[in-house]
Amino acid sequence: MAGITDRAYNAACSRLATRLGISQAAARRKVDIRAAAEGLKEADAKRELAEKMLAEADSAGVDNGPLLTSMLEAVGNDENFMTED
Repeated sequence: MAGITDRAYNAACSRLATRLGISQAAARRKVDIRAAAEGLKEADAKRELAEKMLAEADSAGVDNGPLLTSMLEAVGNDENFMTED
């Protein structure tokens, strides 16, 4: 599926991705799935939906940053693991 070349839509998806701590492609996919469920096909409607989803994430207080940071920390024997000699 070809991506929408609307810069405003991509920017809205980028802000959503940053807020949720996911990739831009994953954020775009979330918006596309919800747009399909709501029957939205126009680029402007999808952009508005992405901004609405961002507002919902802000109001819900969704913050995956600490969770993702804790997942990146080494635990136990992993902190001494070497990938190269």
